[in-house]
Amino acid sequence: MRIAIVTGASSGMGREFVRQLDNCMRTLDEIWIIGRREQRLKALKDKINNIPVRILTLDITKKMDVDIFEHLLSEEKPEVRLFVQAAGVGYSGRFDERTRIEAEEMITVNDLAIVSLTHVVLPYMSAHSNIIMLASASAFTPQKEFAVYAASKAFVLSFARALHAELKDTGIIVTAVCPGPVETEFLEKCNGGNDEKRLKKMVKVRPEVVVRKALVDAKSGKDISVYGAPMKLVHVASKLLPSKLFLRY
Repeated sequence: MRIAIVTGASSGMGREFVRQLDNCMRTLDEIWIIGRREQRLKALKDKINNIPVRILTLDITKKMDVDIFEHLLSEEKPEVRLFVQAAGVGYSGRFDERTRIEAEEMITVNDLAIVSLTHVVLPYMSAHSNIIMLASASAFTPQKEFAVYAASKAFVLSFARALHAELKDTGIIVTAVCPGPVETEFLEKCNGGNDEKRLKKMVKVRPEVVVRKALVDAKSGKDISVYGAPMKLVHVASKLLPSKLFLRY
């Protein structure tokens, strides 16, 4: 059985990945969608027309749920052609003004869960399979009022690129997707109801275009996917300019 797995499928980028996979990977036997909000997963399943969808209502931050997922894989032994890790959480604001729970949640969802799930899924992947990890343009440089989130995404970017190199001989491609601001519920939650900064409004994009490019870049064997001229410029600038310059803004 050839499958794709998408975490964070109940909203935002994860949901958009599932929608596009339904049209571009019709050789799949199933898409497994993972999230905590079952009703949203059911609503998404109802909109998928070409590929059967299996709903897995799991909390990827809980060891028990990861164990359940691992057991399911060991029982069914699917051929995982694509593993999209789109679950993520972020909060903006000064570190000393956010709660410890919020800080720990970002690290647990954005980093620990990705490492755990990659370890669980990797044995069921082979040559020409792809792993897509949602990082962020925030990963390119430290950011004020985004300290933990930017650091957590820097971890994802580093992990994905190192894993891409380690798996080169196996034919498994790992791609880190590094978008700027995207019009999703995630961005609304991250801002906590506060007005967006003007610059972010100017460079904000739709999830459809980010996902489309991510899928193309993954299939092209790239280890990083950056959509749009503004974020590509940020990526280049982060390599040429000192971090303290970015930290002024």
